[in-house]
Amino acid sequence: MMNGLRKLFGSKPSGQGVPEELPGAAMVREQIASRGITDERVLSIMARLDRRLFVAGQYRESAFNDAPLPTHGGQTISQPYIVAAMTEYLEAAAHHRVLEIGTGTGYQTAILAELVREVITVERDPVLARESAERLRQLGYSNVRCVAGDGFHGWPGDAPYDRILLTAAPVRVSPRLLDQLAPDGIAVAPEGAVLSDSSHDACQKLRRWRRTAQGLSVEDLINVRFVPLVEGSED
Repeated sequence: MMNGLRKLFGSKPSGQGVPEELPGAAMVREQIASRGITDERVLSIMARLDRRLFVAGQYRESAFNDAPLPTHGGQTISQPYIVAAMTEYLEAAAHHRVLEIGTGTGYQTAILAELVREVITVERDPVLARESAERLRQLGYSNVRCVAGDGFHGWPGDAPYDRILLTAAPVRVSPRLLDQLAPDGIAVAPEGAVLSDSSHDACQKLRRWRRTAQGLSVEDLINVRFVPLVEGSED
């Protein structure tokens, strides 16, 4: 893996050596590596993966901007830096099974699928769930299982999971969801209420939970702003 990444990045693992012809090269250099993301696997995947494939047509010219973009039903695709940071914080390994809550358009899902053995991703919006499943299938991600349903309390039928990632924010992460972490498992999620639609201030915390022999620990990471995680499936 390291030799392959060195071929991609040259002698500059910070992303400064990303080949210009890759779709996300400038995005990785200017928005992600420059802000402290150092995981070469994450930088490599995000440089290669064309974010335009996951963005609605009218927003494709803005696909590589460092900003969230609207999707179906008032949801958003997260800004590239936040996607990179959450992925790095997750500390995913090739043998892991990952539960993702909030498939959205499948961009974060695809990045996870490049890193781990299996991704189970849950999306409550049936339109997004159907479209993302087809998009990921067409892109060849055979290690992804897309589920249309309510993931507020996780997806216990396939638990435990080595890693859990939430792409929308509950006021408090469900204890039932955290119970689905395997020993030595990690969950990364935004937590907190959105104060108002007109406020651009970050009012949530990105947090990381670890399950150890001593129990479950939690740490604050960075301030974020996500759409709320809603309980219940859409009909």
